[in-house]
Parts: sequence; C-alpha cells; structure tokens
Amino acid sequence: MLDKLRIVLIGTSHPGNIGGTARAMHNMGLADLALVAPRCEVYGSESHARASGADALVSNAKVYATLEEAVGDCTFVVGASARVRHLPWPMLTPRALGERLPGECAPEAAQAALVFGREDSGMTNGELQRCHAHVHIPTNPDFSSLNLAAAVQVLAYECRLAALGADDAPDTPFGVEWDNPPASHEDLERFFAHLERTLTEIDFHDPENPRQLMARLRRLFMRSHIDSMEMNILRGILGAVNKQSRALARQESHDGNG
Repeated sequence: MLDKLRIVLIGTSHPGNIGGTARAMHNMGLADLALVAPRCEVYGSESHARASGADALVSNAKVYATLEEAVGDCTFVVGASARVRHLPWPMLTPRALGERLPGECAPEAAQAALVFGREDSGMTNGELQRCHAHVHIPTNPDFSSLNLAAAVQVLAYECRLAALGADDAPDTPFGVEWDNPPASHEDLERFFAHLERTLTEIDFHDPENPRQLMARLRRLFMRSHIDSMEMNILRGILGAVNKQSRALARQESHDGNG
C-alpha cells in the first residue's frame, strides 16, 4: 500500500522543509515525493542535510508546475487543511484516513496522494476542491500551527499503521470486488471541464455569476468515487447533450432565417 502513496508539497518556500519531509517519509516507508511550483532550491545542500539519510528521496523528487500535473494519475487525493472552509468538504481525521487507505489503494491501478500546502498560507480553495476529501490534524487550538515536516510525519505514521494492519482491512473502497478501476484525477478534471462547458452551453451555468455551482458539483462527484466505466457513461451523456443542443441551435437559426 505504501508504494501507492505520494506526498505532494505545494509552493514550499524553505529547502529544509523538503529535506525534513523526505526524512519523515523515509521513517515511515514512503518514497514518492512530488513538489508543485517550489519557491526555493530543491536539490541543494540544505534540503539534503535536513533529509538526514533520506537524500535519495530528495534527489528523486519530481517537480511539477501545477497540482493537476502532480496528481493526474491519482485515484484518491486528500488535502491537508487546518482552516474551516466556507464550502464544507468531506473531512477525515488522520486515523480515519489511515483506515480508508487500504481500500482506496487496493485496485491494481490505484494511486493515492496526500497534498500539503504552503508554509505561510496552506492550500487555496481551488486546490482543496481538487481533492476527494480533506484531512485535519486535531492540534491544540491555542497553538495549532504545525511545521510542514511534522504534519507529514503525523499522517505518514497513520498511513504506516494502516499498512501494517492492511490484512484486516476491506479489499476495496466499497467492501466488494469492483468491476472497473476508479477514475483517475486527470479523467475527473477533463470531466469537470466538459461538464462546465455543457452547462454553460445549455444556459444552466453562468460563468460570470457562478454561485458555487461548479464547486458544489465537484464536491458531489468527488464524493461519489466514480469508476472508469461510470466516467465513460457520464462523458457520453454530456456528448449527447452537446449534440442535441447544437442541433436545436441550428434548427432555431434555420427557422429564424426562413
């Protein structure tokens, strides 16, 4: 299970936090580190020094321009968030996250990601809305700020506990043998773009006055854990709506010119 878990850091501003994260990951048996638009030197002496023996994770860390690229192949994405958001999202405790991971990682094509935001501002609402769920570490409310590497350590520990006890966990996220692999994050993002275009085309969605429509629909579909066949069906439905909408528009144009 641990080999299917990626740690993603967004906009990291201090190389020591990259090294500290690598060390925390290596302690818990994780090896896949991804960095999104880092704001500091990644492979320099300070990050390697803080890695304290986990240098290989720093050297092998992949750098991406966007979160979408970093988690494009992932089927389960969880964002770490310490702040209450205006639009609530499915929220997990670290222990509940660990308990859920074995099922999420069971399918052959599964890939999970834990995403951590910037040291100074965390993750944006848009980034968090690209996650299936959020995880919150219940710290002391009078002193709640965690160092980035410490936050990674807490969640990595829960993931390791879950992996050690995976023999007693469900084999799939649904508790039964599923007939199709889960849709990837990349597939979901293409679907959301197609959905927004279609809803705009049929005048259901106004991009100039969105009223959280797409955010709420994103939350609905991310919560549904769509598989690849269901994704094909949904895209097919949207394609049929597009075809009918354009045919109707042509007919109305023809009638108006007649």
